[in-house]
Amino acid sequence: MQIFRLNDLVTEGRNQRWQEFLRASSLSMGFYRLKAGQADEQRSHAEDEVYLVVSGKASFRADGQERTVAPGTVIFVERSVEHRFFDITEDLTVLVFFAPPEGSLSNGADK
Repeated sequence: MQIFRLNDLVTEGRNQRWQEFLRASSLSMGFYRLKAGQADEQRSHAEDEVYLVVSGKASFRADGQERTVAPGTVIFVERSVEHRFFDITEDLTVLVFFAPPEGSLSNGADK
């Protein structure tokens, strides 16, 4: 068993765009951070992905759909679906879950 405190994790890596803090055989977890006005240059991933917006405001586009996201928003993105955050109006911190672990399946995608 591993236990993490969300506030500690958010604070300790706040200057890193991508900060993985858990990797297991079935999933990986980390924080993705973008500054207000910054472009999200991520590509689609070979893994299924869940985002939990911890702080900030932005819009999100995936599979031809667009939504406004804010703290508490949970987003599921199926593997290989093109997606990204845009119109980031407040610094964005997102808790990300990959299943299986990010990078364990190869499609040339990267975070």
